[in-house]
Amino acid sequence: MLGFPIEAVIVAGLAGFAAGFVRGLAGFGLSVVLVPVLQLAIDPAAAVLVGIVSLFLIGLTDIGRIRRDADRSVLPIALIALASMPLGLWALTAIPVGWARVLIALVSLGAFVLVVVPLGRLTLPRVPAMALSGFATGFFGGFAGMPGPGMAPFYLRGRLTPLAARASMMAIFLVLTPLSAIFFIALGVGGWRETVLAAALFPLVLLGDLLGHRAFGRVTPMQWQVSTGLVLAAAALGAGWKLL
Repeated sequence: MLGFPIEAVIVAGLAGFAAGFVRGLAGFGLSVVLVPVLQLAIDPAAAVLVGIVSLFLIGLTDIGRIRRDADRSVLPIALIALASMPLGLWALTAIPVGWARVLIALVSLGAFVLVVVPLGRLTLPRVPAMALSGFATGFFGGFAGMPGPGMAPFYLRGRLTPLAARASMMAIFLVLTPLSAIFFIALGVGGWRETVLAAALFPLVLLGDLLGHRAFGRVTPMQWQVSTGLVLAAAALGAGWKLL
């Protein structure tokens, strides 16, 4: 199918369903689950592009939820992220592979610690916190195709309810992912095959996402924060594994 081995397509389908469920429950994490699994079956760069396109497609289904529940911080964070994303892409091509892996591992681990360790609410003033979150979101979106760890500490440790935090992260993904895909394709990292594969996976991703949304309505705020912490833990473990 599309030049990919049938085994790779099967792996992609299973990973897409699981990633959709995590994303529907937590509000982020689709790439965190999909890309590490998918890169075992296809080229890692192609896996990143499939993840980015999948994020955009599933984001289109959440426009109503985003308009209803997202916080106003989405706009400044998204604008700063758009400005810093080219810097992340430049770093991806300029930094030696070994150092890039170290940096990704440290960021994933840092995001996990900031969300899970019981340090209370963020004490940084709101405006600097938004600026820092926007920069990290855009930089690591361009650098690793994973903007989630950049915005997660702001939204999970701030004053917002889980409903607003989840919708806000979905909104930022929807803004960033099409531009990320364009940048990756312009750099020659994948093309129509990866885009079509992401479209073929979309029904399974959507099914998982719908089940995740249903599960979100049945969990307490504490259970929701624990589940998002586990997503970040998976990202940190994945990055650490690659580093080792």
